[in-house]
Amino acid sequence: MKYLIEAAWENRYLLEKKETKSAIIEVINMLDNGFLRVAEKTKNGWKINEWIKKAVILYFPIQKMSSMEVGPFEFHDKIPLKKGFEKKNIRVVPHAIIRHGAYVAGDTILMPSYTNIGAYIDKGTMIDTWATVGSCAQIGKNVHLSGGVGVGGVLEPIQASPVIIEDDAFIGSRSIIVEGVKIEKEAVLGANVVLTASTKIIDVTGSKPIELKAVVPSRSVVIPGSYEKIFNAGKYQVPCALIIGKRKESTDKKTSLNDALRENNISV
Repeated sequence: MKYLIEAAWENRYLLEKKETKSAIIEVINMLDNGFLRVAEKTKNGWKINEWIKKAVILYFPIQKMSSMEVGPFEFHDKIPLKKGFEKKNIRVVPHAIIRHGAYVAGDTILMPSYTNIGAYIDKGTMIDTWATVGSCAQIGKNVHLSGGVGVGGVLEPIQASPVIIEDDAFIGSRSIIVEGVKIEKEAVLGANVVLTASTKIIDVTGSKPIELKAVVPSRSVVIPGSYEKIFNAGKYQVPCALIIGKRKESTDKKTSLNDALRENNISV
């Protein structure tokens, strides 16, 4: 499958061939069932499977627009909706939308939300109301995405990393995580934290600030902040994220994540 997809990526005329279409569809089905992932964790860190991202992109031109009816609602799109939630032990509250090609493990809860093709959501995770999980984003076990959280998607450029949120992380309401930012396990983000690839993440727990980019270390407690930057027109405040502490060992990974913020006098 990898050979056929790499060949079609270089020569789009090959998309007309039956074997190429079959390979692309098989990859999407394997993504849907969790047998393949756009990114996977290895002993040396996260590995990005670029050829699988290529398959997702090539899936669009070989699909035809069609109408789908769900009760009184009608959709018109190229990508079908995910099905079979009861058998997979997934709780899906109306109007949660999950596209085919996104994997959602059992024991998960999806409130009215949107999950795009290529995403991976592991078991025990809660996707709360109006949260969005973008294409190819990787969400770990027992993660809580609070209401209105925006997890960005990534398809192109091919070499770009997807957003990765590791196990037992808590993402506060209206936070935005995009451009391949990685949230390591058990980290806690307060409400309205915005993280892009260029956002300064500043650890202020020591005597001197330590700047990071694109990664929130394990067990970090993070809140939104700002710093002063000089522009031609003057000095202005620019958003950043502040690491204000670490989760205590006594903080429960699932039910008491709010305490991790309150321990640092921060409300959720």
